[in-house]
Amino acid sequence: MTNPQDLKTIGLTHFSYHANEPLFRINAGVPVIQALSHASDLLHVAKLLASDAAMVRDTDRHAWASHYLQDMSKAIIDDVVKVLDAPCNNRASNLAP
Repeated sequence: MTNPQDLKTIGLTHFSYHANEPLFRINAGVPVIQALSHASDLLHVAKLLASDAAMVRDTDRHAWASHYLQDMSKAIIDDVVKVLDAPCNNRASNLAP
């Protein structure tokens, strides 16, 4: 198995679709550990915004901001999962005789 510190995003995950066309994608070459740390930060802020939106009237902007932050976070995590699921990183295939 590849050393986890050597794994990098592959940049195959798109997000923020409009008219069935993606506006953004995850960049390739970002260390997986940094990408996951960034996703965690985005999710933390999204959680705070969602909490505000649930508690305060007229906070649609908080809900939409939370929605977009969650969309970005999911894309980062999906791209990392694609890296981890790659055959060269799969322990079972490396252990097979």
